[in-house]
Amino acid sequence: MSALAFTTTPATPELRLRRWLALDAVVTGGNALAYLAAAGPVGRLLGLDTALIAGVGAFLLLFAAGVGWLASRPEPPVTAVRCVIEANAAWAVTSLAAVVLWLGPSTAGAVWIPAQALVVAALAAAQYAALRAVPR
Repeated sequence: MSALAFTTTPATPELRLRRWLALDAVVTGGNALAYLAAAGPVGRLLGLDTALIAGVGAFLLLFAAGVGWLASRPEPPVTAVRCVIEANAAWAVTSLAAVVLWLGPSTAGAVWIPAQALVVAALAAAQYAALRAVPR
């Protein structure tokens, strides 16, 4: 399915929400696996500690599994979806704050961290809009 079809194919509000959750799970899971499989090289590239990258990778893998489980539900529980949205928003804000306040990444890290924060914020916004469209 193309990216355009993903967002424009007629679907129920529940299906749109599940698609945004599934995309979140795939993107987050891919990032987690890269961080876990290559913590040393990724840490050096981003100018961050290898243990931090591995820890973030482990956390992201668990988060992705939970989001994937929600995406697999015919009607994802509203409270759990709200938690995902809020966690994504917090991740985006914390990522930006971390770059400015305490991380001191390399140039690549100073580009990557805000870029991934924007992707996560966009996912949170899309999930929020999709959740609002679900009839209760």
